Amino acid sequence: QVQLVESGGGLVQTGGSLRLSCSASGRTFSRYAMGWFRQAPGKEREFVATISWSGGSTYYADSVKGRFTISRDNAKNTVSLQMNILTPEDTAVYYCAAPPRPNTFDVGTILYWGQGTQVTVSS
Repeated sequence: QVQLVESGGGLVQTGGSLRLSCSASGRTFSRYAMGWFRQAPGKEREFVATISWSGGSTYYADSVKGRFTISRDNAKNTVSLQMNILTPEDTAVYYCAAPPRPNTFDVGTILYWGQGTQVTVSS
């Protein structure tokens, strides 16, 4: 199993940037695809981005393409999400996750979840 802990959330103005980080405890971190999901108040949890175990393949929701970048450092057991040009529509709790495959985006298939970190974008 893998234990996931997110950090880096906070309050930012429209147009600003934040970088989220996720630390994994397991020695087998590099064998997992990883991703980020988010959940806004009153909304269902939704896919944001995923990355393959090697970092060679990435996938993004249409709503964040060109603004967000997912990356990983297997030597440090971390995965990050760089978020630029933020808008109030990006306000949500962001969750680090381990999907079964990098090209699988269904919330119901996620193997492991972090506890989440709050991102708030003011207007």
